[in-house]
Amino acid sequence: MAASFADLIQHITQLRDHALYLENVHQDVVAKVAPAYRASARNLLHYLALRQHDVRGLQDELAALGLSSLGRCEAHTLHTLEQVLRALHCLAGRPSPPEVAVPPVTFADGQRLLKDHSRELFGEPPAGRHRHIMVTMPTEAATQPQLVAQLLAAGMDIMRINCAHDEPAIWLRMIENLRQAQQQLGRPCKVCADLCGPKLRTGSWPGVQVLKLRPKRDLRGRVVAPAQAWLVAEDAHPSGMTEPVIPVQGDLVAQAQGGDEITLKDAAGRHRCLQVVAVQPGCVQVTSERTVYLETGLTLKLQRRDERLDVTAQIGFLPPRYEGISLQVGDVLRLVRATEAADPTGHPPTIPCDLGDAFTAIQPGQRIWFDDGKIGGRVVTNDGQSIGVEITTTRPGGDKLRPEKGINLPDTDLNLPALTQEDRKNLALLAPHIDLVGLSFVRTPDDVRTLTQELSRLAADHVGIILKIENHRAFENLPWLLLASMERPPVGVMVARGDLAVEVGFERLAEVQEEILWLCEAAHVPVIWATQVLESMAKTGMPSRAEVSDAVMSERAECVMLNKGPYIVEATRFLLDVLERMAAHQAKKRARLRQLAVAQI
Repeated sequence: MAASFADLIQHITQLRDHALYLENVHQDVVAKVAPAYRASARNLLHYLALRQHDVRGLQDELAALGLSSLGRCEAHTLHTLEQVLRALHCLAGRPSPPEVAVPPVTFADGQRLLKDHSRELFGEPPAGRHRHIMVTMPTEAATQPQLVAQLLAAGMDIMRINCAHDEPAIWLRMIENLRQAQQQLGRPCKVCADLCGPKLRTGSWPGVQVLKLRPKRDLRGRVVAPAQAWLVAEDAHPSGMTEPVIPVQGDLVAQAQGGDEITLKDAAGRHRCLQVVAVQPGCVQVTSERTVYLETGLTLKLQRRDERLDVTAQIGFLPPRYEGISLQVGDVLRLVRATEAADPTGHPPTIPCDLGDAFTAIQPGQRIWFDDGKIGGRVVTNDGQSIGVEITTTRPGGDKLRPEKGINLPDTDLNLPALTQEDRKNLALLAPHIDLVGLSFVRTPDDVRTLTQELSRLAADHVGIILKIENHRAFENLPWLLLASMERPPVGVMVARGDLAVEVGFERLAEVQEEILWLCEAAHVPVIWATQVLESMAKTGMPSRAEVSDAVMSERAECVMLNKGPYIVEATRFLLDVLERMAAHQAKKRARLRQLAVAQI
C-alpha cells in the first residue's frame, strides 16, 4: 500500500474531528431546526465538512482495502467515518478506538429519514415504485375532467398548478376535477401550487384566436383520415373527448342531427363544409376532408337535406395562438416596460417586459437569455425605459420568441424578494386547497422564512414547501436554504434545470445537479427532478433516446416532474413504467444487484 494504516487512520480521524468542529460552530443554527430534523441538520454539517477536503487519493486507498470509499456517505457521514476508523484499527491489529461522539444518523437511519421526510411531503409512495410523479396541468385540465382522471389513472401522484399561467378560477376548477377523479378512482394525489415569483418574462402581445383542423393524407396527398372535432354548446361540460373542442354560441348544437352539414367561410376566406357524424347531449362531432381554419366569431350555418333551416351560430372563445418574433444572430430586439406600447412587428421589434426592476439594474454588456436559453443576447443600451439587445445566440436559421417566455439575467443581481405581492394574493386563495407550495426564484434564507411566516399567517401549516433551485445564488446558498427550511418542515427541493442551466452555464448543469442531489441527501430532503423530462414524448408522442436516459437518471430523485403537452397522458404512463423497472436496479447512487436473466449462461 502507498499509505500506511497509521496514515489512513490519521486522515480519517482528522475528517471526523473537522465534522464535529463544524457542527459545534453552527450549533445555534441546529438549535433552530425542528426537533425531528435536527439529526438531519447535524448530518448535513458533517457532510459539508467532509466536502471541504479533496479526499480522492484517500478514496482509492480505502477501496483497495475493500472498505467504504466514502462515496455514498451522504445520508450518514459521521457514522461512515466512525465505521471506517474501526475497520482500519482492526486491519492494523489495534484495539477499537473510543467513540468520540454518537453519530446522529446511522446507515439505517439515513435511509429511513429520507423516506420518512419524502412520505411526509409527498404522501405514501405508490406500490411497485419509490418515486412520485408530478404532472403540470394544461389549461384544458379545468374544462376536461376526463383528462385529469386519465392522468391520475396513468400514475400521477402530484398535480402541479403553474401560477405563472392561467388564472385563479381555472386553478380551482383543476383542483375540483382532481377531487372528483380521486373519488372515482380511489387514488390519492397531492396538489402543488407553483408560485410565479419575481420571474422576468416577455409580456403579452396580441395573438390570433385560430384553430387549424387538418385531415391526414398519404404521400400522394390523398385523405386517409378526415379532420375531426367536437362542437360544444358553451353551457355544456362534456367529457371523454380526445379531438379538439370548439365552443359554439347559439342553439345550433342543440338542433343538429347526424348527417347534417355545417357550412362556413373560414379564417382564410375559403368556403368549407363540416359533416355532422355523431350527436351527444350538448355536443356534436364533425369531420372535414379539407383543411379548415376556425376563428373566434366565425359564423356557422346548419343545413339539412330537403329542409330549409335558418339556424346560425358563432364560434366562441378559442385560446389565442402567437406567431412569435423571428430572431437571428445580429438582430436587435427592444424591451420596454409592461406599461409602454409594444410593436412586435416593428424594426426593431419591440416587446414588453413584466419586471420593471430590470430596467434599473441591468447594464450594457451584460448577458440576457430568453426561453430557457434558446435565444441569447447582449445588452447594448438601457435608458431606464427601454433595453436594446443584440442577439448573439440562436439555432442555425434563427428562432422564434413568443409571449410569456422566461428571461434570465445571469450577470445582473436584481436582489428581489422571492415572494411577491401577487404570490401572497394567490397563496391566500389557494392555501385551503393545496398540499404543497413551490417557492420560485428563492435566493436567501430570509426568502424561506418569509414564506413560512406567510403560511402561518394564513393558518396553512399543513402546506409543505418546495424550494425551486433555479439561479446561481440559490445554488451557492443551498446549505443555508436547507437549514432554514428545516426550521419549518416538511420541505423538498426542485432542481429547476431549465433556468438553472442558463444561470450556471449548460456545461456545468450536470455537475451542479449532482451537487444538489448530494446536499439534499445529506439533509434527508426529498428532491424533484424537473424540466424537460420526456418533453418530446409529451409534445409529439415519441421520446428521444436522450430523454429515456434522463428519465432513468430521475430515479436518483424522490419525485419526477413532467410538463404539459398533447401526449402528457402517454408520457406519464411511459415514465411510470421506467420508474417501476428501475426501482429494482437503482436506489439513489447505489446499484441494486437483482438477478439478471442475461446472466444465465
